[in-house]
Amino acid sequence: MRALVVEALAPDYAGVRVKDIPAPEPGPGELRVRVRAAAVNFPDLMQTRGEHQHKPALPFVGGMELAGEVDALGDGVTAFQVGDPVVGGARGCFSEYAVVPAATLHRKPEGLSFSQAAAYPVAYLTAYVGLVRAGQVQPREWVLVHGAAGGVGLAAVDLAKALGAKVIAASASEAKLAVIQQEYAPDAVVNVTGGFREQVKAITGKGADVIYDPVGGDVFDESTRCIAFGGRILSIGFTSGRLPVLPVNIALIKGFSVHGVRAGEYGRQFPEKGRENQSAIWKLAEEGKVRPRVHAEFPLDDWRAAYGTLEHRTVVGKTIIRPDV
Repeated sequence: MRALVVEALAPDYAGVRVKDIPAPEPGPGELRVRVRAAAVNFPDLMQTRGEHQHKPALPFVGGMELAGEVDALGDGVTAFQVGDPVVGGARGCFSEYAVVPAATLHRKPEGLSFSQAAAYPVAYLTAYVGLVRAGQVQPREWVLVHGAAGGVGLAAVDLAKALGAKVIAASASEAKLAVIQQEYAPDAVVNVTGGFREQVKAITGKGADVIYDPVGGDVFDESTRCIAFGGRILSIGFTSGRLPVLPVNIALIKGFSVHGVRAGEYGRQFPEKGRENQSAIWKLAEEGKVRPRVHAEFPLDDWRAAYGTLEHRTVVGKTIIRPDV
């Protein structure tokens, strides 16, 4: 099969190439998926340089989200049949075939294309754990979403609206905000260029009840200045490249809390709640209450252009690699 293989850790993806490798065989409790679509995430880019906390042994195939069709069953797998459309998180998704534990897969919702389904699991699980578990968002609360055009940010905008919150979508791009406004109808949009503190206070009257922050850096710093008393800041990541430091006297005076959000680790620490989270997000998808957005699709040979949509921050939603094209 053809796969995108990381053979060496190096800048500018110098150690990455598409090559032919043997197709994997499913073991007990596993199945093999013919990959129709695989989503690109920032950790995929970071892993090519060894900059992510998860460091697979070299060589490895990138990609952590897929949708496709069951191609072969390992011993003991009874929940699926060959040909079933499935979706889920896995390792080695940038390939024509991938072996996945059957227990981690879900049937693809009929209302989602393969590309939409591949765009769904990581972003919406992160949004759910952040907004529901950590943020405990209530209807009519103000939720400020930073990086709203990115995969996890746009999922948070979508999910917060479904939860009945009042949503402010924030980005540094007017063009991206226009797309978000047209397709997701947040209650307000804010261009963070030049600062956003006063805009958020003017919109909310008191500050945001919940701030969803995958950006970090200066964005986190200014968020502490427009959070409502008793509010919750959700730290999702640091795409700005700078880890912020919080002077705790600010949290004390304003009575807010900061919650770190790692959706996968949450499920590992609390397995029963993790299963509840998975059930909840797939129920939302099956009922058509949320709409993952596919920004662009690329064949496997154009992986560098796909990575570029994230690296150069042109993406609105999720970028997809199609190994079947």
